[in-house]
Amino acid sequence: METNIRSLEHTRTNKMIQLTIKVMVITIFLGYIMIWVMMPTNTFWLHWLPRIHSATNSSYFGQQQGGNIVIYTTPILIIAIMSCIYLHLQNKLSHHQSTPNNLWGQLAIVRGPLGIISWTEVSFLIMFVALLVWSFSAYLHAMFANITTQSASKMGEKVWEVKLDSIALMLGLIGNICLSLLFFPVTRGSPVLRLLGLTSESTIKYHIWIGNLTMMFFIAHGLCYIVFWGTTHQISQMMKWEKIGISNVAGEVGLFIGIVIWLTSVSRIRRNIFELFFYSHHLYILFVVFFILHVGFSYIWISLPGFYLFLIDRILRLLQSQQKVRLVSARVLPCQVVELNFSKTRGLKYNPTSLIFVNVPSISKLQWHPFTVTSSSNFDDEKLSVVIKSKGSWSQKLYEKLSMPSPMDHLQVSVEGPYGPISTNFQQYDKLVMFSGGSGITPFISIIRELLHMENNNNNNNTPQILLIPSFKKSEDLAMLQLILPISPTTLDISRLKLQICPYVTQEIGHTTEEQHLHRTIWFKPNPLDAPISPILGQNNWIWLGMIIVFSFIISLVFIALFTRFYIYPIDKGTNMIYSYSIRSVCSMVFICTAISITVSIAFLWNKRRNLKEMGQIQITDLPSPLASPGLSSWCYNEDREMESLPYESLIGASTNVNYGERPDFKKILTKCEGSRIGVLVSGPKMMRDDVAAICSSELSKKFVFQSISFTW
Repeated sequence: METNIRSLEHTRTNKMIQLTIKVMVITIFLGYIMIWVMMPTNTFWLHWLPRIHSATNSSYFGQQQGGNIVIYTTPILIIAIMSCIYLHLQNKLSHHQSTPNNLWGQLAIVRGPLGIISWTEVSFLIMFVALLVWSFSAYLHAMFANITTQSASKMGEKVWEVKLDSIALMLGLIGNICLSLLFFPVTRGSPVLRLLGLTSESTIKYHIWIGNLTMMFFIAHGLCYIVFWGTTHQISQMMKWEKIGISNVAGEVGLFIGIVIWLTSVSRIRRNIFELFFYSHHLYILFVVFFILHVGFSYIWISLPGFYLFLIDRILRLLQSQQKVRLVSARVLPCQVVELNFSKTRGLKYNPTSLIFVNVPSISKLQWHPFTVTSSSNFDDEKLSVVIKSKGSWSQKLYEKLSMPSPMDHLQVSVEGPYGPISTNFQQYDKLVMFSGGSGITPFISIIRELLHMENNNNNNNTPQILLIPSFKKSEDLAMLQLILPISPTTLDISRLKLQICPYVTQEIGHTTEEQHLHRTIWFKPNPLDAPISPILGQNNWIWLGMIIVFSFIISLVFIALFTRFYIYPIDKGTNMIYSYSIRSVCSMVFICTAISITVSIAFLWNKRRNLKEMGQIQITDLPSPLASPGLSSWCYNEDREMESLPYESLIGASTNVNYGERPDFKKILTKCEGSRIGVLVSGPKMMRDDVAAICSSELSKKFVFQSISFTW
C-alpha cells in the first residue's frame, strides 16, 4: 500500500514538472517568435538590437556575435534541453499512461497538392505564411521609404535600380527565415519534434515545403542581383570574394549547389532515380559551408539552431551505424517478402510504428534503407523485427541472397534507430479500424502485437476491438498475414485479443494454389563481433542528449571566445573591419564541429562501455531450436514447411474471410462500425489515404479519428 502511494506521488510530481516545462517552453517560444515578428521593423533595428549588442559587446565575441547568440540561438537550444528533460520524465511514467495526443488528428484538407493536412497544421502554415508576408512587406516598406530620386542619383543609379537592389537583399533575408527551419524536420532524434508528438518521418513533408520556399527565395535573390549588376555595369561583382563583408562568389557556389539538390529532389527523379537523389542530397554540407562563407559567421547564428541539433543527431547516427548488429533469423515468404529478426537488449524500448534504417554491406556499403519495425518491445523484449518486400533493386538482391538453395549462415548488417513516437494512444478508442494496402500492413503488425501484450497484462480489459482490412493485389501476398505473430512461441493468451481480419485480393477471383502457404525460416550463426541493438545513449538517452547539447554548446562558445579574444582581437582591435570574415567563419565552423564531436563521442563511448559491462559475455543460449532433422545444421533451418501452428490458426484463421476480385468499400465498412470513438488508421497508397480521410472528415460521423500511418519497406 505504501509503495503504491509513493508511486502515485512520484507520478504526480513528474506530471507537475512536465506541465511546468511545457509552460516554460511555450513562453520561450512565444518570445522567440516575437523577435522574428519585430525583426523587419525600425523598432528592432534602431532600438532593440543596438541595446542588445551594446550589452553583449566584448573582446570575446565582438560587436554583433554575442547579441546574435543570445537572441537567436540560445532560446531554441534551451527549448531542446527542456524537451529532453520532459521526454525523460515521460519515459519514467507508465509506458501506456500517456495522455491522448490529438493535436494533429483533426483533418482540415484531405485532397490537394499539400496532401492530408490537419487543422493544427493549417494553423501553423497560416502563421508561417503570415510571417513571410509580414516580413516581406515590412522590409519592403522600410527600404523603399529612404529611396528617392536624389538619393539614387548620388549613387549614380536610377530609382528602380536601387529598389531592385533592396528587393534582392530582402529576398535573401526572407530565404534565411525558411532556412532557419529547414533542418528541424529531418533530425530523426529531435527532442523538439518528440515534444510536439511528431516524428521525422511524419514531418518530411514540412522539409519539402520549406525546402521549396527556401530555394525559390534564394534563386530570386540571386537573379535580382545578377540583373542589378548587369544594368548598373557591375557584373564584375559576381567574381568578388571580399575579405570583409559579403562574399559573392561563395553565395553563387552555394546557390548552384542548392539548385542541384533541389532539382534532384523532384518527385519523378526521387522515385525513379533514387540513388541520384540520395547522393546529391549529401551536398547539403557544402551548401551550408558556402552559405556561411557568403554571409559571415556572425550572421549564421540566426539559422544555426536547427542545423546544430541536426549535426548532433547526425554524428550520433554515424557512431551507431558503425556497429554490426546480430541478425538472429529470417523468414522468407514466397511473395518475395523477408522478415529479419535482430537481437536487442531488454533496455531498448520503442513504440509501434517506429522504424529503423538498415545497411547490408554485401549489397551496398553506402545505401541505408528505412523499414517499419513490426515487433513490439514489450511483446518481443529480446527481438526486433522488420519486414522487407522486394520492390527495388536493393531489396530484390536481399531476397535473392536469403532465398538461395544453399543459404548463408551469417549476414553482416548495421542499423540506425529505432525512431518513432514517444507515446501511443490506442486505448482511448472503442475500436480500431486499420486499412492497409500491400506492404502497408507492416506498421499494423507492431500495433497488434502491442495490443496483444496490453490485453494480457491489463486487468481493466480496456483494449479496443480491432478490425484489420488489408488489401493485396495477389493471393500469394496473403502470406504476409503470417507475420502478425513472431517466429518464437508466445505464452500470451492470443484468444483474448478482439481481432477480426477481412483481407481483400483485388486482382484475382479465387485462390487454389496450395504451395503459396510455404515459407522458409533461416537461423544465423552468431558472430562475436556482432552485438544486439541497444539504445545509442543508454536507457537515459534523453538526459544524455540534453547534456550533449549543453556541454557541446558551452565548449563551442569557449573555443570561439578564446580564439576571438587572443587571436582576432589583437589584430582587429574590435573594429570588425580588418580580420578576414572567411577565415573567422571557417575557424568557427571547425570549433563547433569539434565540440560536438568530442561531447557526442564521450557520451557514446561511456554508454557503450556500460552496456558491454551490463551484458557481459553475451551467450546466445535462448534461441528457439530450429525444427530440423539431425542431419541439418543446428543454426539454419532451410526446409520449406507449412504454416500450421496453433497460434496462427487461433489468431488469424478463424477470423479471416478473404474477399476476392473486389476492393474494400471504405464508406460501407466505416458506417457499420459501432462505438462512440473509433480510431481509423490508414497505411497504404496515397489514393487510399485520401479516400478514407475524405470519409472521416465529412459530416457522415464525428466519431471517427483519422490517422495516416507512415510505412517503409
